[in-house]
Amino acid sequence: MYRINKQEVFTLNFESQKIENRNLLAKRGKMHGATNILEQKHHVSRDKRGQILGNLRGFRGCTVWFTGLSGAGKTSISFELEAYLVSRGIPAYALDGDNVRSGLNKNLGFSKEDREENIRRVAEVAKLFADSGVVALCSFVSPFQKDRELARQIHEDAQLPFFEVFVDTPLEVCERRDTKGLYKKAREGKIKGFTGIDQEYEIPTHPDISARTVGSSVVDSMMQVVNLLVDKNLLPFELRSVDRVDELFTTKSPTELKEVIEISSPLEITEVDLQWVQVLSEGWAAPLRGFMREDQYLQALHFNTLVEGDLVTMPVCIVLPIFTHDKERLEGSEDICLYYRGKPIGLLRNPEFYPHRKEERCARQFGTTSPKHPYIKMILGSGEWLVGGDLEIFERITWNDGLDHYRLTPNEIRSKMKERDSNAIFAFQLRNPIHNGHALLMQDTRKKLLEGVDGCKNPVLLLHPLGGWTKDDDVPLPVRIEQHLAVLEEGILDPESTLLAIFPSPMMYAGPTEVQWHARARLNAGANFYIVGRDPAGLPHPESPGTDLFDPSHGARVLKMAPGLPSLEIIPFRVAAYDKKSGCMSFHDPSRNEDFEFISGTKMRTLAKTGQNPPDGFMAQKAWDVLANYYRNLS
Repeated sequence: MYRINKQEVFTLNFESQKIENRNLLAKRGKMHGATNILEQKHHVSRDKRGQILGNLRGFRGCTVWFTGLSGAGKTSISFELEAYLVSRGIPAYALDGDNVRSGLNKNLGFSKEDREENIRRVAEVAKLFADSGVVALCSFVSPFQKDRELARQIHEDAQLPFFEVFVDTPLEVCERRDTKGLYKKAREGKIKGFTGIDQEYEIPTHPDISARTVGSSVVDSMMQVVNLLVDKNLLPFELRSVDRVDELFTTKSPTELKEVIEISSPLEITEVDLQWVQVLSEGWAAPLRGFMREDQYLQALHFNTLVEGDLVTMPVCIVLPIFTHDKERLEGSEDICLYYRGKPIGLLRNPEFYPHRKEERCARQFGTTSPKHPYIKMILGSGEWLVGGDLEIFERITWNDGLDHYRLTPNEIRSKMKERDSNAIFAFQLRNPIHNGHALLMQDTRKKLLEGVDGCKNPVLLLHPLGGWTKDDDVPLPVRIEQHLAVLEEGILDPESTLLAIFPSPMMYAGPTEVQWHARARLNAGANFYIVGRDPAGLPHPESPGTDLFDPSHGARVLKMAPGLPSLEIIPFRVAAYDKKSGCMSFHDPSRNEDFEFISGTKMRTLAKTGQNPPDGFMAQKAWDVLANYYRNLS
């Protein structure tokens, strides 16, 4: 005898329910005189709407249906998600039960029939929102499985994604919350047919997500939904809640490595090349998995983004130049073994060679081709070809300069922030010494995060000096780290809420283009907020003394508009100067400009070289002593 298992019973019941829903929809149409209606087709496709709706291209229309008891947290999660998506350029709208019943469905009560009609109307409205490209967020008790399946069916018939989220909060917890006082009234008999008291709630049998709110924050529950929508390719990968980025280190044994090194073609690389290998291997440039191939290079050069799948900000060309004689020797190799000072570093797999059009690269990335620009000078002196390919690095890159313990990877930074129980990381990129104006901005940022961001818990400053190549007249990394440690030691910055780490990237001095790279890399380290300064990554014009190469305000402005950074909030730099009246660094007040003194880098270097001190309150004394000793020794 043939036996029907439980899964088959569920499938049969589900299909029967779908047929019943379709019949019900057809019946309703007849009841309301909808016999002479012909559906009209839009002239605008969903793909076309997706191209112009929101800041991020792509059709993302869908409906997320939050169901659960009154007080479970449906609206809280829905509204949090709405704010999260909209702030990242993704159109979303939350339809709340109370709001809908005060307008569209104000003529409906709470009988079984009226509840059914309430859900049908909302589902039809949500379908229209979703069809327009909006993420529709519906928070309704919707106690009956049949009604929820009807809502799903309405979307499936329109070929629109529908996701059921069961906000799973126990009745006793909902009663304790009882923000509207409804459970109390229901227990007293003042409200009849109240779900959970004298009206059954049919628990979803197969929801897309079960969000258990006890022991979880609203943000935690919200991120469950975000991750689901990312998995379904409805949201950019950048919005996914991740604990780790992919690293590019080998899993091969020493014996296997020895064999592969012996059969691979060798290529010696420069120190700057090695710094880029470190950047790539540790995951700072994820999702890049190696030096750029030509398509990726063209995307970065012309779009400032990678466009394979979702847009990802990648405004700088992370490439490996080689000379013609090396290209001719290496062509046809399956693997290239990279060496630095005779030591094997890693493999470049399946290499791709393409021309290094240096003038085009410099013109587009730097806005100039002047050989007097320090990084352009390096580019112009490098090879005539570029070679791209996936990297497999043998071991972590170290420099043995006493600072390697500050060179934390993105995953290590994420781990340390988790240990500190922080959900708000604000990053500050710098390549100069810290004065008290910088500290004022960082202190003010932390205060504003605590006071103005809901759910913000223990904001931590990622103090992140750039540690790769810099031009000759910049303060060297060891001196800067010593100076930063003095600032922390004197309490100008709080060591308990600050993480000092080194960012391994070389400095390119590419202005607004490069600042997008700096922000992108910190996003991979888990940063939520990024402080952008005045004239970031800028320098004087190499051909026109006395002028800046880039407009000092453009870095911050471009960063706030940059695509591909959806989950990073940009904090503009507030100008601080020495307040002669109060004897300290303060935010500049234009109404009393005469009270402020701007101490330039040139003036600071002059004071240090001549043994003079800056005004009291400009910089922590120990930090100044470090800087003064460096400049005196230099002179």
